[in-house]
Amino acid sequence: MSGRPLIGVSTYLEAGVRWGSWELDAALLPSGYHRLVQQAGGIAALLPPDAPELAAEAVARLDGLLIAGGPDVDPARYGAERDPRTGPPAPERDAWELALVGAALEARVPLLGVCRGMQLLNVALGGTLVQHLDGHAGTPGAFGRHPVAPVPGTRYAELVPEVTSVPTFHHQAVDRLGAGLVVAARAVSDGTVEAVERPGPDLVLGVQWHPEMGTDLRLLHALVHASALTRA
Repeated sequence: MSGRPLIGVSTYLEAGVRWGSWELDAALLPSGYHRLVQQAGGIAALLPPDAPELAAEAVARLDGLLIAGGPDVDPARYGAERDPRTGPPAPERDAWELALVGAALEARVPLLGVCRGMQLLNVALGGTLVQHLDGHAGTPGAFGRHPVAPVPGTRYAELVPEVTSVPTFHHQAVDRLGAGLVVAARAVSDGTVEAVERPGPDLVLGVQWHPEMGTDLRLLHALVHASALTRA
């Protein structure tokens, strides 16, 4: 089958979004995500929250999946008490995206998780999260940057073999790794887990930073390439 691979990208679900003279509930996504998919050679399809039981049907129509960043994962999803600094829950999005991740893993559809998406991948495989850490976010409304180092021998290290400065905005991180995952990159400053992956032939990768806010296409090229093989 020819043609560009179809990459599903999960979205926010927000109440009372204003544009022009309208104020309505909206499924939305920062444009950096779909533009990055397009620049890397894929076609982006936005996936607003839906019934979790439909996730497998949705994933069956995709060649690849990108789980976008967003609000904190509900600590109840990984059996923890809520820290006062953890943000409000997004139950519809948690349920839908966890179902999407599970369906992609089951169907062996290439998967990239970004920030919250990496955390959801870890939680979906039984891992836990650090609910608060300092020094990994910029000021409100602006991304920070810090260097991350690849772990030798990982797929991520093959894609990005050097230390890179990445756009970042998060206050949570991976704690206990989910089943089958390995650490693929760490923050240079404090060793925080910045990327995880599942070894094997399938692309299953999560990064804690925001590639959609930068210009490095290597991660998206890897997703699109793997998705093109799925399509073929």
